[in-house]
Amino acid sequence: MSLDTARRVLRIEAQAIQDAMARLDGTFERAVVFLFACKGRVAVTGMGKSGIVARKISATLSSTGTPSFFLHPAEALHGDLGMLAAGDVILAVSYGGETREIVALLDALKRMEIKLVALTGNAKSTIAQASEIVLDVSVNEEACSLNLAPTASTTVAMAVGDALAVSLLEKRDFRHDDFAALHPAGSLGKRLLRVEKAMHAGEKLPSVTPETPMAQAFHEMSAKKLGMTTVLNADGTLAGILTDGDLRRLMEKHGGAVVDMKLADCMTRNPQTIGPDVLASEALTLMEKRRITCVIVIDEQRRVLGVVHLHDLWGLQLV
Repeated sequence: MSLDTARRVLRIEAQAIQDAMARLDGTFERAVVFLFACKGRVAVTGMGKSGIVARKISATLSSTGTPSFFLHPAEALHGDLGMLAAGDVILAVSYGGETREIVALLDALKRMEIKLVALTGNAKSTIAQASEIVLDVSVNEEACSLNLAPTASTTVAMAVGDALAVSLLEKRDFRHDDFAALHPAGSLGKRLLRVEKAMHAGEKLPSVTPETPMAQAFHEMSAKKLGMTTVLNADGTLAGILTDGDLRRLMEKHGGAVVDMKLADCMTRNPQTIGPDVLASEALTLMEKRRITCVIVIDEQRRVLGVVHLHDLWGLQLV
């Protein structure tokens, strides 16, 4: 019985979104252009379930490059209108289009020259008539068996809000780096982390030159505790790498004579490298695939910028 209900609810809501998609026309394009041209912020407002939808739309707009905040219409009537400034736009979510608290704001918004875009199921409503642009989010029926609780209607309003946010994202040419800058924490931030933010650089970078005595190279490797050292030319470009694994193999073959060997004869000359803009998750995949514990970060001139270590990336829990 519950499965039948679940399937019915999902079918109704899916059909409601399909219907909304079929209605899309130039009005949606005008709404995107209108919101893109906003010189201030997009204040999203709504009461009750529509208010919850409005909060989500506002959060999605903010995280994808469109400055936004949620304006509670009842609180706005008691002073929060002061949150609005010249150049702001209101995006009002009201299925019936007659939400008392929003209707009560209309005169004040007009005096403040704050323009509206409405998400509503009633194009003839008071709120719709006061809006510059009206987006139709009407549904044939709610998924509620009583056809009363906002279900399909809130789903469509949220989906259309997402469509606006993503359209604005693309219009702004909002990129991975922009998204990462707004999501510095959590799993999204980790997934978008670049290796330049995770590498050992500066004084933490183990480095020697091809002329460095082997004993000094051993000391550098021990001091920096990465199980390796980069070998740099005088101009900072990469000459090679020396790892703990290299030393074990050399010791097995040459014994204590390794200490007197030339570093240039012991290093690996073409180690794995990546650029600073590579995602940390991609670097992790590369190291696990190649079965190596570190990768050297270089610029376009092969100057060494840092080293990324496998254990550091594991600690970030990138997956």
